[in-house]
Amino acid sequence: MAQSASVVAEPVLAVEGLSHRFGERTALDGVSFAIPAGRFTALLGLNGAGKTTLFSLVTRLYNHRAGAIRVFGFDMLRQPTQALARIGVVFQQPTLDPDLTVLQNLRYHGGLHGLARSVIEERAREELARIGLSDRAGERVRTLSGGQRRRVEIARALLHRPSLLLLDEPTVGLDIDLRRQVLEHVHDLCRAQGLAVLWATHLIDEVLPGDGVVVLHRGRVLASGLVEEVCAGSGTLGEAFARLTGGGTR
Repeated sequence: MAQSASVVAEPVLAVEGLSHRFGERTALDGVSFAIPAGRFTALLGLNGAGKTTLFSLVTRLYNHRAGAIRVFGFDMLRQPTQALARIGVVFQQPTLDPDLTVLQNLRYHGGLHGLARSVIEERAREELARIGLSDRAGERVRTLSGGQRRRVEIARALLHRPSLLLLDEPTVGLDIDLRRQVLEHVHDLCRAQGLAVLWATHLIDEVLPGDGVVVLHRGRVLASGLVEEVCAGSGTLGEAFARLTGGGTR
């Protein structure tokens, strides 16, 4: 029984003592936190806090030299294939090909992951139905709104059935209503699929009650836990963030 409990308790993502430098500048300094299955966790920090650097290391755009990153126990340096296969990513900058159709973009991604054509077609239909864009599958991406493109990027990231979804400032450039739609969609995925999510943002209002939150400031984790735990004794999350960082919020 103890062994079974240990397996269940294995974090989807565990970051331990992660540090990174660009020349003389320290971008991350001993960052540690863990994310369990089914939890939406916000990586909250002002611009320049180190959020994108952290994402670049977790997705192995470049390698870390100090600390460890594990996805379901797979070490990112020693077992990158097994770790990366379990991750879906939505980067801050749009990465869809605007001249391809929605379906062509999904097919290309599925092919990169070695999925069979029949599997790609089935999963693409499922994901497009989930985001309410089945009727736009044959249209070029450039005809979609900003919010629709973001939802397609999320659908694409889920095509290979990852257990961890990383989103780096995914609502940049979207209006308030579209931001809310994307945020609600990702929370629904956590509830419906048990997906673990790490959502990088500098916007306090994108962190909801019951979410996990990791406060990152100048490359260091200042607090980590459920919103209610981080806010204990401080009132709102905005007040807690200001107390922790010694400044205001954005």
